[in-house]
Amino acid sequence: MSRKNIAVGIDVGTNQIKIIVAEANQNGLPIILSATSSESRGIRHGYVENISETAKSLRTAINTAQRESGIEIKEAYLSIGGIGLGSIFSHGSTVITKADLEITKLDLDKSVKSSESSIPQSMIMNRRIIYTIPLAYKIDGKISLGNPVGGKGAKLESKTLFITCIEKHFHDLIRAAEEAGVSIIDVTASPIAGSTVTLNKAQKNAGCVLANIGAETVSIVVYENSIPISLETFSIGSNDITNDIALGLKISLEEAEQVKLDMPHNHSKKRLEEIVVARLSDVFELIENHLKRIGKNGLLPAGIIFTGEGAKISPIEELAKVYLKLPSKISGALSGAQDKGIQIQDPKWSTAYGLCVLGLLNDDDSSIKIGWGPTFINPLKSTIRKWFSQFLP
Repeated sequence: MSRKNIAVGIDVGTNQIKIIVAEANQNGLPIILSATSSESRGIRHGYVENISETAKSLRTAINTAQRESGIEIKEAYLSIGGIGLGSIFSHGSTVITKADLEITKLDLDKSVKSSESSIPQSMIMNRRIIYTIPLAYKIDGKISLGNPVGGKGAKLESKTLFITCIEKHFHDLIRAAEEAGVSIIDVTASPIAGSTVTLNKAQKNAGCVLANIGAETVSIVVYENSIPISLETFSIGSNDITNDIALGLKISLEEAEQVKLDMPHNHSKKRLEEIVVARLSDVFELIENHLKRIGKNGLLPAGIIFTGEGAKISPIEELAKVYLKLPSKISGALSGAQDKGIQIQDPKWSTAYGLCVLGLLNDDDSSIKIGWGPTFINPLKSTIRKWFSQFLP
């Protein structure tokens, strides 16, 4: 980039590539310089099917973002999503080696490493671990409250969440970006990027689920006690609703998309609601079953928050309350911190904007660490963090 304190977030979706360029202003606050989108090609269910086609789409989107922002884009932060994104729970343990049985950070690392080694090969084969998130520790069989370093015991056990993606999809996405002329600084799981600007610390602490309704997938991340405790992706999305409307009302896909977005039309409102409710019920059943598997169905006080391009389908909030028995809301508008920043009303931008904010927070020699918080050296980034503290644990 031609100016300092610039971050570019690229969200590659099935239908659209969304790019946000943001800058830390003189007061250290993030300002959105441009928010652009263009048609995405070569992507299916969130993963790259044709690297060449995806690279061409990225190049077109990048050229538009450069023109509108006035910034030359040479490097960026990239999100990864799609049906290959998921999470694995695993347990591990280690024997405390110090003579006085005091637990050190090395013991924590060994215990978490043991968790990774305990993952069955069939579950981790061809997959890449993106995040390693310790969820809980036990000292001699008893739950440790907080960080166990400094405590004493003979054995330390850990329960760890590993967020993973398909290795090939990870490399294909980076290769497509590089063919488009952009160097990738870091790759972030889409739900994690989106959660940085859609969920506040109170929601994350109390317990909530963020659901990103994409074109061909729905991804969810569950938070409790300020850390992600589960992540999952389902092979269903807003395109399925469009297809159902087209079949049910005997209209073209283009008209069905307009009807779905609640544009003026002459079709039966009752029939349309029946079609949309049937498909959304499928989505909520998948989410409910996942919450049951992790023991959190009906037990997330901050409820479910919707984001993504399908979040604004009109009955989604009320239906979620009925089916999931949780508070429900659509993510609010995203914006720059100052009036001159571009105002974004659509929740579909949350992932790209989250990438930018993480990028502005990210020092050259430190990175965002889920649950433990980043370290900041640059005073400008310290100011950004003060603004960002509303979202941090």
